[in-house]
Amino acid sequence: MERREYQRIAEKYLDDVYRAALSCCRNRTDAEDAAQNSFLKLLTTDTSFADDAHIRRWLIRVAVNECKNAFGSFWRKKVGFFDELEREPSVLEDDERWLLEEIRRLPPKYSAVLHLYYYEGYSCSEIAEILHISESNVQTRLQRARNKLKTNLEEA
Repeated sequence: MERREYQRIAEKYLDDVYRAALSCCRNRTDAEDAAQNSFLKLLTTDTSFADDAHIRRWLIRVAVNECKNAFGSFWRKKVGFFDELEREPSVLEDDERWLLEEIRRLPPKYSAVLHLYYYEGYSCSEIAEILHISESNVQTRLQRARNKLKTNLEEA
């Protein structure tokens, strides 16, 4: 991949990839690592991309997989996880920031589908491709996530 093209892609999709990783990893450090690893893998991949949307989906899928790998590591299992719930940039309104925190408190499999569907604008079939699960599983997770979020909001 040519340097200019790589730089263009990195500038265009870094925020999207980081937000998706943060949604899965739930802490800034792991999300940064996952995003960085995603872009490093872009440099070494043989994949031929159809368009920019394909590149974006591929990068997000790699970031999600990087987060899954981090949580499955021996170190993570033995040492434990300190939840460093990150705040979104200050450009978000207080209501949006509060809702995003509530979404992040859900289990990762639910917060990831909500984030990809509502914040990134992916369809159920695209989310299924990104997460390597069936489309019906995405729909089920979305429904369960909405129900859990509704219950949590009513209790608050």
